[in-house]
Amino acid sequence: GLYLPTFWLRYKVKSRRDEIRFVIPDVIDVLVVCGEAGLTFEAAIEKVGQKYDHALAEEFVRVLQEVRLGKARLEALNDMAQRCGVEELNNFVQAVIQSEQLGSGLVKVLGIQADEIRQKRLMTAQERGARASLKLLIPMVGCIFPTLWVILLGPALILLMHSGVVH
Repeated sequence: GLYLPTFWLRYKVKSRRDEIRFVIPDVIDVLVVCGEAGLTFEAAIEKVGQKYDHALAEEFVRVLQEVRLGKARLEALNDMAQRCGVEELNNFVQAVIQSEQLGSGLVKVLGIQADEIRQKRLMTAQERGARASLKLLIPMVGCIFPTLWVILLGPALILLMHSGVVH
């Protein structure tokens, strides 16, 4: 009874992190488009917070609320990254912080970062696919191949028994 809430909470945390990990490249693309259209970074994350219904949009709304209450924008973004615990989001926030501190163009950096996240996601999917094929090998050897041998060798064994070669 005591373990059920812990398992449920871990499941919720993992699913929220997975959701953020899944949507972050698309969100970054939206931020890039908004930036290219001339919106400020705060206006762009406000657009994402208003238009989308996922965990990252909720986090952006919270960041905007914290900024409106007087917290520094970079500090609010950094707190969001720490709160979510997603590596890709942390990298995104660090890129925003560096761009802000160095005065470099944020749009180009974010576009590159979205592409890198997609590449990483593709590599992870390929690794999972390779592991899945290995996991399928055991049931095939244990279940499918013996059945196949019975189907292929069964008629031959019956013929040998009727011919008197095998008793």
